[in-house]
Amino acid sequence: MIAAILSLTLLGLVLGFGLGFAARKFHVETDAKVAEIEALMPGSNCGQCGFPGCAGAAAAIADGSAPPTICPPGGKALVEAIAKLLGLSVDTSALADEGPKIAVVQEEICIGCCRCLKECPTDAIIGAAKQIHSVLREACTGCAKCVARCPTEALRMEPVPVTLQHWVWPKPERGAPAWA
Repeated sequence: MIAAILSLTLLGLVLGFGLGFAARKFHVETDAKVAEIEALMPGSNCGQCGFPGCAGAAAAIADGSAPPTICPPGGKALVEAIAKLLGLSVDTSALADEGPKIAVVQEEICIGCCRCLKECPTDAIIGAAKQIHSVLREACTGCAKCVARCPTEALRMEPVPVTLQHWVWPKPERGAPAWA
């Protein structure tokens, strides 16, 4: 038994030092701007921008091959933050800031074809063939890929419903009195 403990300890030490050496030897330097832009992004990796996740979109924005307005879930606030970070001037008047949305299934129209299941990148849609499907709120990123794929238009995008778990303080209206 002592031989087994010693051999596993020795094996763990050798492999640990090997991994530490490999991490230092093959370390890849990352661009600081890409990391800053990626930190600003929502991190849902929904693919609405056409890039493979927020890291790919951040790299494209940093090297100038994509505009700062590429991320729909980020809205105006993200565009302004990226423009400030990169020192750009961006016109945000054409952007519609609708807030976060999730997919909702209209159960009376759903035929259970399972096409939406195959399109969802986060497996937020549950159901079976020829059965009514449902969307898990917590897993849905709002990418709307399932909406385009549904043949009966049973899926639609709706604002995230206000519940105790998802409640957000509403923005004040313009011209409303400021309380001191």
